[in-house]
Amino acid sequence: MKLLILGAGYSGKAIARICAPQFETIHGTTRTAAKFAEIEKTGATPIAFDGKTIPPQLAAALGEATHILQSISPELDGDEFLNRFKDLGKLAPKLQWIGYLSTIGVYGNRDGNWVDEAASLEPVSERSRERVIAEQQWLDAGAALGIPAAVLRLSGIYGPGRNAFVNLDNGTARRLIKAGQIFNRIRVEDIGRFTAFLIEHGKGGVYNVTDAEPSPPQDVIEYAARLMGVAVPPDIPFETAELSPMARSFYGETKRVSNARSCKLGFEYLYPDYRVSLDQMWNDQSWRAF
Repeated sequence: MKLLILGAGYSGKAIARICAPQFETIHGTTRTAAKFAEIEKTGATPIAFDGKTIPPQLAAALGEATHILQSISPELDGDEFLNRFKDLGKLAPKLQWIGYLSTIGVYGNRDGNWVDEAASLEPVSERSRERVIAEQQWLDAGAALGIPAAVLRLSGIYGPGRNAFVNLDNGTARRLIKAGQIFNRIRVEDIGRFTAFLIEHGKGGVYNVTDAEPSPPQDVIEYAARLMGVAVPPDIPFETAELSPMARSFYGETKRVSNARSCKLGFEYLYPDYRVSLDQMWNDQSWRAF
C-alpha cells in the first residue's frame, strides 16, 4: 500500500508517523521546500505542491497511491484539489481509500448542547461553510470510484509542540472567561491512530474525532499550570479581551461534540480527556515537540 498526504502539516505529519508501519511508501506535500526536513523526520517523502500545478513527482505519487489523505484547507467554492484536478480516477487509478480532514465547525453554534454526526450542518464561519462543500465533494468522489471515503471532523487540535504547557512557557497563555463556553479537543496522535484504524479496516463514513470531555478553556490552562508548578494566569473577561477577529469567532460557537460513533467501531482513544493527555506529556516531558 502507498499513502499520499495532501498537506503534510501538523496533523498530516502525525498521520505519516503513525501510519508508517502500514505502508510501503508515504509521500506528503507542502508548499515550501523549507518544510521538507520536518516531513522527512516522519519517514515520509516530501513533495513541493503549490496547489495549482501537479509537478512530475506528485503525478507519479498519485499514480501509485492506494490511499489519499486530504488535509489542505478548502477554497471559497469547495476543495481546491478536486476543483482544479477533477478526474481523480485518472490521476490515481490504484486508489482504494480516501480520507478528508474536516472540522466540527460544520455544526456551527449549539449553545453548549450535544451534537453527533446525525446533526444538521449549520456552519457560521466562511471557513466552515467551505468545509461543508469540500466534505461532500470527497464523499462524492469516493462514491463515484466505488471506494470508501472517510470524513474526519476534528475538534481543537493539540499535542507535542502545541499545548497549554508551551503557551505557559512562552508567556502567551490566557484564561479567557466567557460564561457557558465549552470546547472539545483532540490530541494529534489520536487523529493519526484513528486514520490508521480506518485504513486497516477499510472504513468510510463521517466521524467526529474528538475527546470525550468538552470543557471550559480556562480549566485546561489551570490544570497545566498546576502540573508545571507555575502561577495560574489571571482571569480575563472575554468581553474586554484583545483578540483577533478569527480568535473571537471561535468563542462565538459552543457545543459538546460526541465521539460515540468512532468508539462504536471499536476504536479506543489514548487521550479521552485533557487531563490524561496533559499528565502524559508532562510526565514524559514530551510537550515541547515530537
